[in-house]
Amino acid sequence: MNTIKTYVQENKARFINELIELLKIPSVSADPAYSQDVFNTADAVKLSLENAGCDLVEICDTPGYPIVYGEKIIDKSLPTVLVYGHYDVQPPDPMELWTSPPFEPIIKTTDIHPEGAIFARGACDDKGQMYMHVKALEYMVQSNSLPCNVKFMIEGEEEVGSKSLSWFVERNQEKLKCDVILISDTGMISNQQPSITTGLRGLSYVEVEVTGANRDLHSGLYGGAVANPINVLSKMIASLHDENNHVTIPGFYDNVEELSLEERAEMAKAPFNLEDYKKALELNDVYGETGYVTNERNSIRPTLDVNGIWGGYTGEGAKTVIASKAFAKISMRLVPNQDWENITELFTKHFISIAPSGVKVKVTPHHGGQGYVTPTDSIGYKAANMAYTETFGVPAIPVRSGGSIPIVALFEKELKSKTILMGFGLDSDAIHSPNEHFGIFNYIKGIETIPLFYKYFVELSK
Repeated sequence: MNTIKTYVQENKARFINELIELLKIPSVSADPAYSQDVFNTADAVKLSLENAGCDLVEICDTPGYPIVYGEKIIDKSLPTVLVYGHYDVQPPDPMELWTSPPFEPIIKTTDIHPEGAIFARGACDDKGQMYMHVKALEYMVQSNSLPCNVKFMIEGEEEVGSKSLSWFVERNQEKLKCDVILISDTGMISNQQPSITTGLRGLSYVEVEVTGANRDLHSGLYGGAVANPINVLSKMIASLHDENNHVTIPGFYDNVEELSLEERAEMAKAPFNLEDYKKALELNDVYGETGYVTNERNSIRPTLDVNGIWGGYTGEGAKTVIASKAFAKISMRLVPNQDWENITELFTKHFISIAPSGVKVKVTPHHGGQGYVTPTDSIGYKAANMAYTETFGVPAIPVRSGGSIPIVALFEKELKSKTILMGFGLDSDAIHSPNEHFGIFNYIKGIETIPLFYKYFVELSK
């Protein structure tokens, strides 16, 4: 442990500077204007893996942005760890809310990060967390302490749904063969209390369109005589929840995993202060499904939320019009055993069925993914917990996340390997928001902790 700490401290300034250089490249995968920057970032990741000690590094073409693959094989009879991460980032908008330019990284101190945090788009999600693994490999190679084989698969389309990843995984199963998959694209409870994400929710994302008349109509001449698509859509959406905030789609809860009281009690051990939660969000009260507390509502229960709604006139002044069309985007976060394609089908059938005869309804599925749960009695989980315990001084707490990482279920299906989610970010790091940042403490602690995972995984695998 002292050896790891010594190496990290001796190279701390370089590690930070290297990450800052990577964060300067605006690898926004959603915007074609940044296309060359995304490719440039792939080149930078390739070079960093080569410098860290990988024997083979290649940029693998896909139908979209490339995947950077690297490996260090020391003995084929030893276990193999596959590290997954992504080098693309979210768009920085709205730019006016950033306190410093999103692609000009700067270190600032905060109440939560008194040692400083790097403010930049992608600092936590996922360049900073991905780069921890690169530097951990560097340490293990330089100290001749790498105890097993390691492979890297770093993609450039995670923020746009990992469109090419399944294509790549399906065609490279032998290349990606491994004993465990290690990902740092999640968070932990606090800098004093580490946690391991053991569950992810699935996702079904759809867009709905309600059409009335064949053109926009004068609200005086036609109001009250024809269906108003905006009014109708609002009523249809409102009907998707009952008075207890249960989703009303028939069959929606048929396969929902119900956790035991013992499992819920274990979850409740995670530190959580409801008043602090409300204060941070400037809320008078929380809201959700009856019978569950906040940390259950956003992790082990399925949800349905409207992500956007539009139609009609929204410009300055007044325009008395009944719009011909109204639209909404709706996401459903799903729990294990809920199949996203089945839920999409149930939603489509139900939404069309509740429309009045005066309108036409169209439902367009966008994307989705399955939920995932990793067992806490697996070798991978135990190794991660032992690593966290050694560096933080306390055991990690298993937590279920409300977010979705659809590729985790894909990995299990195609590669037959369990995934361990060793995140080092915090909820306050503002990922996907203006002023995203990643604590220096978290970055360095990750580099110190990751080599211990390898050590304990190999020891437990014997």
